[in-house]
Amino acid sequence: MRDGARDREALATAPRLAPVLRATTLTKRYGEVAAVDGVTFALEPGTITGFLGPNGAGKTTTLRLLLGLAAPTSGTATVFGRPYRELDDPSRRVGALLGSDDFDPGRSGRNHLRALALAAGLEMPRVEDVLALVELTAAADRPVRGYSLGMRQRLGLAAALLGDPELLILDEPANGLDPAGVHWLRAFLRGFAGSGRTVLMCTHVLAEVAQTVDAVLILSRGRLVAERHMSDLPDPRALEAMYLEATAGEPA
Repeated sequence: MRDGARDREALATAPRLAPVLRATTLTKRYGEVAAVDGVTFALEPGTITGFLGPNGAGKTTTLRLLLGLAAPTSGTATVFGRPYRELDDPSRRVGALLGSDDFDPGRSGRNHLRALALAAGLEMPRVEDVLALVELTAAADRPVRGYSLGMRQRLGLAAALLGDPELLILDEPANGLDPAGVHWLRAFLRGFAGSGRTVLMCTHVLAEVAQTVDAVLILSRGRLVAERHMSDLPDPRALEAMYLEATAGEPA
């Protein structure tokens, strides 16, 4: 038996691991408007999933529901089998980056992370670890007001990594990064997933998605309209065609 066939057979017969994250008919209504409408999906451990859709499709609202920052109108969201708010020591299980402006502009990057570590009961040496990991050590003592957008993104990612989590939930993590920064982020996320951990990444950059993720979820008008493993697509260009077809008629 050839190695490739043997690998496929082993994968097919391997026991399925419990999903890291699961949304079941997740719904959020604001009056008559359904921002999220019956969304169901699950994330396997050791994978990167791209969460795609036009502006206003409900992606950020879905992330907020997953993280317990908003209550669903109906349906459920669980992380490691439990609602996020019921997790013991959640900062050690889940790291999140939902924006690049949640900083005190007069505080240094290092002190921002120290404050977060103190609040979460994390050891201070971890601050220096994540600063080095996101390549911000040289700028760590500068006030955040002087950081570029890309540097703020790196600081936000450092904050998400403080607890050395098993799951990362990221909203537009490549926003503001230059090409070298995007290349760094791609390699980092692949290494993170390669260690058995999991990423859900919301983004608009389809070309980067095609090089980074294992699977995609496409949201349109609050509904999950497509779910596909990248290995099922004939080539990376097929992702754009699938995305455009799935979201046809929705404003960009």
